[in-house]
Amino acid sequence: MARRPTIKDIARQAGVSESAVSFALNNRPGVSQDTRARVRRVAEELGWQPNSAARALSGEHSGAVGLVLARPAHTLGVESFFLQLVSGIQEVLAAGRIALLFQVVEDLDAECAVYRRWWAERRVDGVVVVDPRTDDPRPALLEQLALPAVTVGEAGPASAVPDPAGLDSAAPAAPVALSAVRADDAGAMAQVLDHLYGLGHRRIAHVAGMPGLAHTDRRMVSLRAEARRLGLGPGQVRSVTTDYSDAEGAEATRRILAEPEPPTAIVYDNDVMAVAGVAVASELGIPVPGGLSVVAWDDSALCRVTRPRLTALVRDTAGFGRLAAEELLALLAGGPPRSRESELPRLEPRESTAPPPAAY
Repeated sequence: MARRPTIKDIARQAGVSESAVSFALNNRPGVSQDTRARVRRVAEELGWQPNSAARALSGEHSGAVGLVLARPAHTLGVESFFLQLVSGIQEVLAAGRIALLFQVVEDLDAECAVYRRWWAERRVDGVVVVDPRTDDPRPALLEQLALPAVTVGEAGPASAVPDPAGLDSAAPAAPVALSAVRADDAGAMAQVLDHLYGLGHRRIAHVAGMPGLAHTDRRMVSLRAEARRLGLGPGQVRSVTTDYSDAEGAEATRRILAEPEPPTAIVYDNDVMAVAGVAVASELGIPVPGGLSVVAWDDSALCRVTRPRLTALVRDTAGFGRLAAEELLALLAGGPPRSRESELPRLEPRESTAPPPAAY
């Protein structure tokens, strides 16, 4: 198991006493400027953080778990999925009087840096990891830090990551305590395609989420697999990726509907993009569902109040969050890592899907 650096480690590497390290790091008199600079440089190289030593000596847990979200900030205020997910996580944690430390960062490198800092500071006892990538460095990093974690979704193969704090890489590493909760995206896509195919649709587009996310790739692969099962060729179904925002959802819809042979049905990876797609179709004079059928991947109040009401996949997203939190608490209590699958979403047909135009 990776060991957090202490004042003693800094003193040994810097060649000074532990009291000199304390004076230097707390900006107290009693050491020269050269010594102060050397101590701070060594502390930074080792990944030491100001409060890690005291917490290490106390042996106490932090009483908190972390969640870092590496997504464009402008997409968060319009998507209901994460709000529901966090509410489910918080419901379980609050019952155990455990705090949730939440941070939004700009990219995956910044997310990994947060994990390193939280580990060094003993800020959290474990983390909930969202948006697994198809080639994801986070499992390897969490293993290196021996930081218990639950992934929401299925992570791809771990990539190698550099030693986070100049620690002894030859030291034996403990197996990572990494559990997972998963959603059956293939089963969900099969419901959507069966519904649209049964209505008579043979040209179907998929406005997907962010490229590189494991669930985005799974949904696109599932779309193609289900299309083959139904006898649809590569030219009859396709996916385009977006950042999940209404703006990109609308722009993708405009491009798709401007094609020489546009689809008669579009599946959107969230509710906000689906509503934006309905608005674009209206602007172009294409009635929904008379000229275009629309399906939202995640149901929400927005799907139910939009006119026409949107056909959508109904899932217990808060329950998904509760499941993730329960698995993390089980890990922290000494349980074994395991994988669990949430309930299969249920397609709720509403007014936004109908047979394609007669001319089709």
